[in-house]
Amino acid sequence: MTTTMIYSVCGVLAYLLGAIPFGLLIARANGVDIRAVGSGNIGATNVFRALGKGWGILAFACDAVKGFIPVSIFPLLAKMLWAFDGGAALPLVCACLAIVGHNWPVYLRFKGGKGVATSVGALIGLAPMAAGVGLLTWVLVFVAKRYVSLASMAAAIMVAGAVWVFYARTGILLPGVLTVLCGLVILRHKSNIQRLLHGTENRFDFKKKPANP
Repeated sequence: MTTTMIYSVCGVLAYLLGAIPFGLLIARANGVDIRAVGSGNIGATNVFRALGKGWGILAFACDAVKGFIPVSIFPLLAKMLWAFDGGAALPLVCACLAIVGHNWPVYLRFKGGKGVATSVGALIGLAPMAAGVGLLTWVLVFVAKRYVSLASMAAAIMVAGAVWVFYARTGILLPGVLTVLCGLVILRHKSNIQRLLHGTENRFDFKKKPANP
């Protein structure tokens, strides 16, 4: 199998895996159309608000796995099946396409989530030290402000800096691509930024009861 074919197979599989709308499926299994409640987003935060903590955590974990598997498992499979070592490029291609799949899923007419959880999963596989910085930032900002969107964007900014600190010595490919992906996370929060500026963004309420199916 040629290099182009290997990249194509892994890339398509990464996209199709990333496009699986776990938040939608989890909510539907509970009799809720997640797109018709709360923010209408299919991501873990809206599932958390609509169905409760347990289901929200499950949705986040599933979406994170969508990012982790393509960058960690697909390159190993390519090496085992076709003796192909794509170096740093193949995991990055798989990461990008998994996130694109979540954000623009073919199964939902290209209307998906914001890619935070899937990006976290990919980041853990690609740059675990930067992932740790992002997680710490997210927790600190969330605890202080209780805005999931603000915490996610702050984490993305810190990760974009951390990848250059920890991984620049390996070349500019990894930190460069991850910086672009961090920028995409912020861009996908455009509506949240507007609500934050206008003071209309919803704070996360742990005591809020989930919506009834």
